[in-house]
Amino acid sequence: MRQATLYRYRLPMDSGVILREQKLTTRHGWIVELQQDGQTALGEIAPLPGFSHETVEQAGIEAQAQLELWSHGRDLDLQQCYPSVAFGLSAALMELDGRLPTEGNYRAAPLCTGDPDEVLPALSRMPGKKVAKIKVGLHEAIRDGMLVSLFLESIPDLELRLDANRAWDLAKAKEFAKYVAPSLRQRISFIEEPCASPGHSVTFAIDTGIAIAWDETLQANIDSPEFSVKQLTGVKALIIKPTLIGSLERCMQIIKDAQQQAIHVVISSSLESSIGLSQLARFSQWQVPDEVPGLDTLQLFSEQLEVAWPGSKLPLQLLKDQEVYWCSK
Repeated sequence: MRQATLYRYRLPMDSGVILREQKLTTRHGWIVELQQDGQTALGEIAPLPGFSHETVEQAGIEAQAQLELWSHGRDLDLQQCYPSVAFGLSAALMELDGRLPTEGNYRAAPLCTGDPDEVLPALSRMPGKKVAKIKVGLHEAIRDGMLVSLFLESIPDLELRLDANRAWDLAKAKEFAKYVAPSLRQRISFIEEPCASPGHSVTFAIDTGIAIAWDETLQANIDSPEFSVKQLTGVKALIIKPTLIGSLERCMQIIKDAQQQAIHVVISSSLESSIGLSQLARFSQWQVPDEVPGLDTLQLFSEQLEVAWPGSKLPLQLLKDQEVYWCSK
């Protein structure tokens, strides 16, 4: 017998979280709970404000409809669902069937802000290669270039991931590169979306030798009937955010296609709670075990939900204390 429950959660965020110039004080989302043959599994559905096309309300309505079908014995076609709904339901179904491994990759690339000494303790505890990240494009391009150079010069075995969120035009992107010595550029693993135009980003990579990664460009093209990973030329890595992409099965196909093109894949979060974040850590370990995932967003929350992230000291809310929005009979 199948039973499904849909919870609505609200988690307080750190006061400084800004998404697309809007302050995010509370994270709203849904947790699906599936029960069958004595097994229980969870999945998180949480559209990201400013990034997801669907609203939290729209996702909740669709999730309820899908859960009603599932509880009556129907198989679900997640390809027609909103990405956030497809991700949450697929994760729950995979967990229920025992297909989602329990071991997770909980490594996190620390965020560098200004002083290399501040990240040294975190890097010293990191197994394997030392990877950190810097948000660029928030200040002058020259300042960003000097900061990146400072970190690479100060920590000789450090690799950096940069994220520009399409902040620059081609001229500013090249201005940034001028302040990073050519001998240091190979230790920039990649820079996500340096230019507002994808074409300019590819030109930047060719002219500077600094590798780039697609995030928004992947999301913008994935729903095209003609979409193929082969079209995403000129990049070293793809940033996959399942909440914005869709089901884990769909993500697995993209990973397979990317690996055939020698493109790296990094699994990244969309501000999921500790429930979804933990499942992404497990998915990352399963599918791309050699890559450090981009899952360091729990620090932006004031509380966790049901599943504790290893090493986190944030207080833990319980699922049973959340609002039950719908339950199958």
